Amino acid sequence: MSNIQTKQKFDVATGELRNWQGRKEWFFNRDDTDHYEDYYEGPYKRQEVWQKRTLEQLIKKDTRVKTLLEFGCGTTRFTRWWHEIGIEATGGDISPFMLAQGVHLFDGDLVLADSHHMPFKDHSFDALAFVTTFEYYKDPVAVIREAVRVGKYGIIMGMMNRNTPKLIRRRVQQAFNKNNYYVTANFYTPKTLKELVAKALPDRDYTISWSATGLPKWFPTQQWQVPYGDFFGFHIQLNDV
Repeated sequence: MSNIQTKQKFDVATGELRNWQGRKEWFFNRDDTDHYEDYYEGPYKRQEVWQKRTLEQLIKKDTRVKTLLEFGCGTTRFTRWWHEIGIEATGGDISPFMLAQGVHLFDGDLVLADSHHMPFKDHSFDALAFVTTFEYYKDPVAVIREAVRVGKYGIIMGMMNRNTPKLIRRRVQQAFNKNNYYVTANFYTPKTLKELVAKALPDRDYTISWSATGLPKWFPTQQWQVPYGDFFGFHIQLNDV
């Protein structure tokens, strides 16, 4: 049975909506959100293939995961894809502008909500997913704790890696107002994310696995267990349930 009884439409939102967590965010700006799908269909297409491959390899290690809630699902780019690998997915996002697109692209359930306060009962899903969205939370510890409350067996994350040569380019673009997507992002590495998880879940028994990708096209490998690359997949598997 669906966890959401009624599928909602998010076609109308005030044009003045810009702030969340006390600051301006790109996902409340239609100048940015309206072009999100175009970005994936264009220069980011090859990277997306390897990102999905990395996430699939990690999540499939836990055969208990059959259902998943993806928070920060945006236009449902990855939410649609979970179904392709046999996982029943539901999407959640705080941005009505992103969901306004997603509701026309995705046949499953969507919810407009804040990831710090997910409107679901305990263990409503087998897992929680965050794909290039966890970087924007001002209270990431609270989000991790909320995620393991709702996701029974753990969390799968797709992260923009701090250990990448492109970090300098990202910051230069920000300085010249050429890229709004990274202004409020906090980039992690596998090491710093592990430290954050330890702080959030001191009393839980879990296993962490990760893999990096987002390497140059000419590089001899596209995935490795070295913490360098534009992107890394990160899986927190809970063992005490």
